Amino acid sequence: MTPGESTQAGLILKVATHLFAALGYDGTSTRQIAEAAGLNIATVNYHVGGKRELYLAVMERAHQAEKAALETALARLPGADPVAAIHRLADDYLDFCVDNPEVPALWMHRWLSDASDITELERQYVQPLLATVTGALRPAVESGLISGDIDLEYTVWTVIWSVHGFAKGGVLDAEGRRRGAGDRPALRRFRAHLHTSLHRTLGLPGDPR
Repeated sequence: MTPGESTQAGLILKVATHLFAALGYDGTSTRQIAEAAGLNIATVNYHVGGKRELYLAVMERAHQAEKAALETALARLPGADPVAAIHRLADDYLDFCVDNPEVPALWMHRWLSDASDITELERQYVQPLLATVTGALRPAVESGLISGDIDLEYTVWTVIWSVHGFAKGGVLDAEGRRRGAGDRPALRRFRAHLHTSLHRTLGLPGDPR
């Protein structure tokens, strides 16, 4: 691939990511992607293939970014203060989703049955990451730090649902205006709420950090 081809392919992926995140796979056409990239459909097809191949490339790239962020976060999990480490793990995931809002947006479209004919992504991408996170937290259950009565897998899912919902939709203030992740007071308030909810759900000792 020449430098020019690499630049065009990167532009196509970037534009497609934004459109798929905003409109979903079903609501986005190859023509829209080509027009937004300032290219023709033939050029898009040449670099990335058809719409399905482009969507798979977008989801692969989103997965690799999320995987890398989680691996970095999990590497920091062990430490002298395991309670603080668990809260830091939630913070790291929240920060990733806030900094990369297209990733939760892409998955939330799939929650609403977008691209329903492409069925392998959850098994290929989501389940391994979920198993990795729950596996990393399992020793804390075995040691008694995390209550043995809780459903660890559903707790992780609850964090995902909450963080994705906030990163994508934000919250409404008293005047009915939407406050999203770019609103620092709203983000600070959501982070504190996430810490309190996670702390109490897991039955962690001490006060929420």
